[in-house]
Amino acid sequence: MLIVFNKPFGVLSQFTGDGSKNRALAEFGFPKNVYPIGRLDADSEGLLLLSDEPEWNASLLQPRYAHEREYWVQVERIPSSEQLKKLEHGILIQNRKTLPCHAWMLEPQPTIPPRDPPIRFRKSVPDCWIALELIEGKNRQVRKMTAAIGHPTLRLLRVRIGNFWLGELEQGKWKTLSTAECKEVLATDGHR
Repeated sequence: MLIVFNKPFGVLSQFTGDGSKNRALAEFGFPKNVYPIGRLDADSEGLLLLSDEPEWNASLLQPRYAHEREYWVQVERIPSSEQLKKLEHGILIQNRKTLPCHAWMLEPQPTIPPRDPPIRFRKSVPDCWIALELIEGKNRQVRKMTAAIGHPTLRLLRVRIGNFWLGELEQGKWKTLSTAECKEVLATDGHR
């Protein structure tokens, strides 16, 4: 069984609390014996997969299988094409260079429902949405990458894994994927 969950802001990628004000996955009524495949930080939103089958973990999380994950990232200020190219070539973070990726400005800019609580807003500092397509997912990697080029992340959503898109699934809701949808998750044929 493979489940997709549209994880809201302030929800941990684990079933037990950590002593913080963040909610745990146990609050969302998942079937017994499922566990998250990978993770999204509590302050990140979007597509989180859960399963009761350990094979999903290995096949989706190892960079050698090149499973793409697409993130939409709201950043402070408007990055230049040169800054986006820096992201694509890899950024040195804590003595480790990130793997090459794809980075682009989302055009048109997406209309995303506001977050609760809202993001930090500054009248004098514009913001925009960019997309990053990665095949790795180190701890807080997207946030560290955008900060390294001088564009701190304000909001982060994972919208795609493989060829499977989060789509219209409401925040805080989940569903079991069909066989065809599972194949989309595993697709490595390149989306772009």
